[in-house]
Amino acid sequence: MAPTAIEQPETNQASNTDIAIGKDASPYMEQSADPQSYNRTLEEEGSADMPKAKYQNYLPTWNPAQKYPPLQPFAHTEHGLSADKSFSELLSPSVKTEDLTPSIGTVLSGIQLSSLSPAGKDQLALLAAQRKVLVFLDQDFADLPISKALEFGGYFGRQHIHPTSGSPEGYPEVHLVYRGANEDPGAAILETRTSTTAWHSDISYEQQPPGTTLLYILEKPTTGGDTVFVDQVEAYRRLSPEFRKRLHGLKAVHSGIEQVNAAKERGALCRREPVASEHPIVRTHPATGEKALFVNPQFTRYIVGYKKEESDMLLNFLFNHSLLGADFQVRVKWQERSVMVLDNRVTCHSALLDWSSGPRRYLARITPQAEKPYETPLGVN
Repeated sequence: MAPTAIEQPETNQASNTDIAIGKDASPYMEQSADPQSYNRTLEEEGSADMPKAKYQNYLPTWNPAQKYPPLQPFAHTEHGLSADKSFSELLSPSVKTEDLTPSIGTVLSGIQLSSLSPAGKDQLALLAAQRKVLVFLDQDFADLPISKALEFGGYFGRQHIHPTSGSPEGYPEVHLVYRGANEDPGAAILETRTSTTAWHSDISYEQQPPGTTLLYILEKPTTGGDTVFVDQVEAYRRLSPEFRKRLHGLKAVHSGIEQVNAAKERGALCRREPVASEHPIVRTHPATGEKALFVNPQFTRYIVGYKKEESDMLLNFLFNHSLLGADFQVRVKWQERSVMVLDNRVTCHSALLDWSSGPRRYLARITPQAEKPYETPLGVN
């Protein structure tokens, strides 16, 4: 299992004073619960019309004693580079697969992730990079001890501890995407917006954002609460050669400052001081060599070296290009005991808060960090 912190000398780390975040930066939109809205008694005991939460060990906590120093650089090992490209373990004859779209999303059944050998995990990393989102059915992940789930995820990188979100007691490395019983999940958002979607790549503001990432369902509504993904490799490919040429060499600032500020306003905690980082707008995946757009509306603020109007125009085009591209997206409907394995380097996603109050929806995310984003020259894979 990869450690949750590695102490190394700081190299080329951008501090908050190095990167300007204007007051008119795009507002962050929160989709998860916070201490003010969370009814722990209802979740633990239930009510006449609502059963108690099924996975009590995964109920969220916000421990103000959890304080962590700034993250330090670490050497990431890309396991997809070591994978058997025939996928002899992951795609054995007993495994059934169904591609949800030509470029993104595959459903797999007949294999238990928790039983994979190291070679099988290498194949998992590569297939997730190639297919962007994998959905594994009938998994035992939620029933494992949390420490075992973290051990599995830690194979793919250093465990990230989210700066603000709720987490199971004693396991701050688990990020909970939580909407409790009888909460109206989208009401507050829809007071000021026309949609509950919040497209993002997880914690892209970190110097080393995540790669192979695990999401697993704990409880869900009967219908609704799907997750939608966009293939950022295909989004890049759809651009004209001249437009791609314009993007290469550009960097954008990704900020987690607004997320932390929003958490403080809601009475949530701040485990670590917020950061902002510069990343290339076009990044290269180390295992596949594919180039992908690496910007998202939740965390990408501006293009380095551009004036505000210039930056807004280009970023808004890229946002709309990806997020309106239904022909390179996939909408995944959660099933009981399913696990999604996605590669955050080549996708953006959003939860859909489209169900009314009543059923709870909560998921656990294990978020191993990967390499610092980089780009290779135009035309080189």
